[in-house]
Amino acid sequence: MYYTASMKTISFLRLPPTAQEDLRRKAVQAVLDGGEVKAMSKLFGVTRQSLHRWVRAYDEGGENALLARKKGKPKSKLLPWQCAQIVKAISDKCPEQLKLPGFWLWTRDAVRLLIQDRFGVTLSVSTVGRYLRRWGLTPQKPARRAYQRDAQACQRWMEEEYPAIRIQANREKAVILWGDECGFRSDHQTGELRPSSRPAIRHLKEKQSNLVGAAAVKFWRA
Repeated sequence: MYYTASMKTISFLRLPPTAQEDLRRKAVQAVLDGGEVKAMSKLFGVTRQSLHRWVRAYDEGGENALLARKKGKPKSKLLPWQCAQIVKAISDKCPEQLKLPGFWLWTRDAVRLLIQDRFGVTLSVSTVGRYLRRWGLTPQKPARRAYQRDAQACQRWMEEEYPAIRIQANREKAVILWGDECGFRSDHQTGELRPSSRPAIRHLKEKQSNLVGAAAVKFWRA
């Protein structure tokens, strides 16, 4: 298949549905044949974001994913009570507790499998993502906080003790350094789906001794 630069840039949204389907197939095929997305998007007169989206849709659903869709708000495939059950399951349990094989944290694929097992409804990964956003569930990485951390003590130190340290450092022409450390942990957790109003926080009960690096940073205005 050959593509020539003689193709004119046109408004994609003004094309009839059949022409839009044809343009999607040709643009995606051009990328699959080795063309760069930037060059092909310019050649076919579409945005790079649109072409990336079409390629992802083709990878997930084949040529059927490139067909023109009926205009208007898509009809929900899940009933309200089904949505409520899925949200409660995600909020209260992890995939392993619900015996979903191969999943330890909630992902779109895990939610997709849960919906299919419970209600026999098959959804695409992108559709599951739209449901999750509608339900207020977002991927979050737990904020790591030491179990012994005292928030009030930290605030009191910043407001009362640190100003005195700054004064002493200026008087003695000293440099204030802020230190931090990093390391690898066997219980590392990348993230999970949670309601946006409930940020993920994980309290650490034991002090780890697997330090592999440390650093100190100087702020110009200590």
